[in-house]
Amino acid sequence: SWYASRGSTENVESVETENKNKQRIKTNQCAPGWARNSQENRSHPVFLCFNNYMNQGTLRKYEAIYDDMQTQYGDPNFCSIHFGGCTERPKLALVFMNPTARNIATHPDWQGLRAPWVGTKNVWSFLCSIDAISKETLAAIRSRKGADWSPEFATQVYDDVAAHGVFITNLAKCTQKDARPLPDRVFEQYREYLMGELACVRPEQVILFGNQVSSIVLQQKISVSQCRKSNYQKAGLNFWPVYYPVGNGFMNVDKAIEDICFILAHY
Repeated sequence: SWYASRGSTENVESVETENKNKQRIKTNQCAPGWARNSQENRSHPVFLCFNNYMNQGTLRKYEAIYDDMQTQYGDPNFCSIHFGGCTERPKLALVFMNPTARNIATHPDWQGLRAPWVGTKNVWSFLCSIDAISKETLAAIRSRKGADWSPEFATQVYDDVAAHGVFITNLAKCTQKDARPLPDRVFEQYREYLMGELACVRPEQVILFGNQVSSIVLQQKISVSQCRKSNYQKAGLNFWPVYYPVGNGFMNVDKAIEDICFILAHY
């Protein structure tokens, strides 16, 4: 099969776990002594702020990688999209497919966050339905055209995403001019970096949208319709394949909402 040549799942998990542990050790060695020496103090606001700062610094290294990969796998007229939201133990990490030029943050003259779905509309209604943003933020998004998003407004939106304990990313960060499908081989180039992101962020639950994203990340053939509300554990993380909720997958948005609400209620 297409994923067998990449080695056994056990070997992949072993490497990922080793890398994750190295990062934990690095972070712990840099932490203040009082935080290193007391497990209870890890919930202290000062430690949480410090840890979030460390995560931001670690995540930034991926931004440079994604920008380089844009020249190889994306449209050269646009910029790569990174990630956004809560970067310290979010309740959910949402993994979409790849960005398109409809996201105004892909434009070279954009000076704000290069985060998913900036300047779009439909997906934010879905995100509000799963408690990833407030109704007030959704109303503000609906009240303006995509071109009217400012860098400041994009920051406000993603501050709300973070406040709701959600991290939003794509498997592939390479921007295409339109919603043309990408081959598996392109998504596979980004998998190890996505796993690195998730190791830094440490979400409680990871939502994988669609068959292709789920299959690439989990390294096995996945049909969402056959495994709804099924949990897959890999590299110390909990993964959930869920119907893709936008674009061609909009017909299944109610099923996606149902499954994510189930996950939030029971895990």
